[in-house]
Amino acid sequence: MENPVQNVDNFLYLKRISRPEPAERGRQMDKKVSQAVIRRMPKYYTHLKELQSQGVAKISSRDLGQQMGLTASQVRQDFNCFGGFGQQGYGYPVDGLIESISEILGLGRQKTVILIGVGNLGRALMNNFNYFQNGFELIAAFDRAPAIIGTTQQGTVVRDVAGLREFCLQNHPDVAVLTIPRESVHETAGLLIDCGIKGIWNFTNIELNLGLGVKVENVHLAESLMVLSYMLGEGKASAQ
Repeated sequence: MENPVQNVDNFLYLKRISRPEPAERGRQMDKKVSQAVIRRMPKYYTHLKELQSQGVAKISSRDLGQQMGLTASQVRQDFNCFGGFGQQGYGYPVDGLIESISEILGLGRQKTVILIGVGNLGRALMNNFNYFQNGFELIAAFDRAPAIIGTTQQGTVVRDVAGLREFCLQNHPDVAVLTIPRESVHETAGLLIDCGIKGIWNFTNIELNLGLGVKVENVHLAESLMVLSYMLGEGKASAQ
């Protein structure tokens, strides 16, 4: 599963972290970074963590690009959106690059998350996804089924969804994970907005575009599988 990056706008404003001089810092913080670049940053981070585990100390843009199916120029352009991290003729120090990308993605700023809908997918996300490594702390889960309420998943007690508003107003979670039936999506999203939620990781197969400063990452598992289906048949279709 890809690490998630919250989004609802076409562009996000991210701070460049090359630690520029104070006079330059304000101008760099206003730089627009495209969605395509933002979505590559978690891929860089994951790949670099693997290189780090193998003892790799530095890597060139050419080698990193080859390993990830990108050009060296694309790698350099992506990193230059945030100030650039390497030295000409030396390459990128892997440890430093990981630290820089972690800062870009906000992984060091722990955010709280709640999960709503503890069915099969909800339980899988509670039991098998490492929120902490991705900059989040799972603080509560909610469901409406009496058989599920009161059970514990990975140390988190499942609460009655009837208490969702009160919990949010008292604890101010940053993000909500939605794994609920389609008919409940808009009502639940509206309640979360009223309670000040900042982001939604949406697995409901309903496309949410909420605006109002709420960032949404819509995850469509079926669409991803359809893309794979297309790729499997791509050569056959062109040969007909």
